Amino acid sequence: MIPDSPKFMKDFAKLEKIIGVKFKNIDLLRQAMVHRSYLNENPGFELDQNERLEFLGDAVLELAVTENLYNNYTNQEGELTNWRASLVNAKMLAKLAKDLDYDDFLYLSRGETKDKSGKARDYILANAFEAVIGAVYLDQGYQVAADFIGRVVLPELKGILENKSYIDPKSRFQESAQEKVGVTPRYEVLTETGPDHNKFFVVGVMLGDDLVAKGEGSSKQEAQEAAARAGLEAKGW
Repeated sequence: MIPDSPKFMKDFAKLEKIIGVKFKNIDLLRQAMVHRSYLNENPGFELDQNERLEFLGDAVLELAVTENLYNNYTNQEGELTNWRASLVNAKMLAKLAKDLDYDDFLYLSRGETKDKSGKARDYILANAFEAVIGAVYLDQGYQVAADFIGRVVLPELKGILENKSYIDPKSRFQESAQEKVGVTPRYEVLTETGPDHNKFFVVGVMLGDDLVAKGEGSSKQEAQEAAARAGLEAKGW
């Protein structure tokens, strides 16, 4: 089946309404949704993959967020840097892409299409989010792109500040543990499975001899952060 057939047609007018931007060149928006895996299976597709748009969008996103934080907050550089990192990290961008139904518009290989959850899809969605910003910038200019970022990304700052999620979970758990119970937490690897190139860790966060919570991940650091996050929830901190 050729890429132009009805099976491959997506309603990008609907996506324009979702993001609140009317494109002069709709192919820029379509290209923002083209993952490289799709072109591997459809080499005759008329558009390129979205990685160059993602590269551009990443820079526009960081500038717009930085500009907004600088203009609206008098906090020191370190705090603003942490806030910005919480707003533009892959996890946040994947969440926002899901909220905007980007999944419905992605051009993916058959294998990627079936894998609808997990890190790989979140990574694709986060990249698509940045690629759309790049497409908006090319089609409409910086101000329209900044307005989109202001509508979609910056409202997330309120929750970040309320939950103090701009502080990494390990630091938050350590500060809370020292303040509330006078103990510095430690982390123990409970299990380690898989070959060297694909390890999987289960880590426990301990207060003294007490296991507070467990976390899982493909690295010790990731598992420790997951354990700290679970510990904060378990303790109500």
